[in-house]
Amino acid sequence: MSQHPIILVVDPAHFNVSYVINPWMQPGAWAADPAGHQKEARASFDSLCAALRAAGADLRVVAGVPGQPDMVFPANAAVVLDGRAIVARFACAERQGEEQPYKAALEASGLFSEVSIFPEGCFQEGAGDAIWDRKRQVFWTGYGQRSRREAIDHLAAFFGKPAIALELATPQFYHLDTCFCPLSGGEVLFYPPAFTAEALALIHAQVAPDQRLEASAEDAAAFCVNAVNIGREVIMARAPDHVRGLLTGRGYTVTDVNLDPFILSGGGAYCMTLRLDRASM
Repeated sequence: MSQHPIILVVDPAHFNVSYVINPWMQPGAWAADPAGHQKEARASFDSLCAALRAAGADLRVVAGVPGQPDMVFPANAAVVLDGRAIVARFACAERQGEEQPYKAALEASGLFSEVSIFPEGCFQEGAGDAIWDRKRQVFWTGYGQRSRREAIDHLAAFFGKPAIALELATPQFYHLDTCFCPLSGGEVLFYPPAFTAEALALIHAQVAPDQRLEASAEDAAAFCVNAVNIGREVIMARAPDHVRGLLTGRGYTVTDVNLDPFILSGGGAYCMTLRLDRASM
C-alpha cells in the first residue's frame, strides 16, 4: 500500500440536510439554523482534513454538485482495489444524481486503469458496503438495507476476490461501514446488534475471539465505528471512553474530530473519505 494514502474527499459547499433516507437524518434541526450548520460543517470538514493529513494522507479534494448534498460521503462513490474502480448504483433516488459525477471524478484522477459501474438497478453503495480486509484478503460486504445481495457476486467477479456477505439487520446501520471496521493489526471493531444472527456467525468464523472489538450502543450512535484507519492511527467522530479504550488498549492512536453536522445526515469519518490507492497486498 502507498506510504502516503491517497484519499478523496468532497468539498462541503453544497452540503445540507434536506431529506430523510436514514433514521439519523434531521432536516428539521438543519433548517433551524442552516447558515450556522453550514459554517460548522466547513469547520468540521477542515478538521477532518487536518487529521487525515497529520496521519500521512495525500488528499484529493473534489467539488460537490448543487442539489447533491450527500456527495460529501464519497465512501459510497465506488469500490476501489489495485488500480481499478467500480462506481456505485444508489438505491435512493435522492443520491442517484451522484453516480455520474463520481465516475467522472475517478476517471479524471488518472489513478485507474479501469473505471466501471454496476449495472443499472444492481444497487451497491460503494466502499460503504464493501470493505477490503487486507489481513484476510477478502471483501466484507453489507446488504439488506441499501445494497442488494446479487451485487456482491458482481463485485467479487469484477475484482476476482472473495467476498463475505453480511446481512444488515436494522435501518439505523444501513451501510456496513457504520457498524464494521477492520483494523491494520487484524482486529475488527464492530457493533453486533447491527447484524443478523447468520452474519454474526460469519464474522465469528473469520475473526478470532481475541480480535473482536465489540463497540457499545453509545460508540455506534456516535459514529465511531465509522472510522478511518491509517497504520496505527484511527480517525473518528468524537469518541466515547469505551471505544477509545478498546483501541488505545491495542496500541492504536485515536484522533477524534467534531463531525456533528455530518452526523445530522447519518455519516462519520469513514463515510467522508474514499481511499483511491487501496491495494490488495
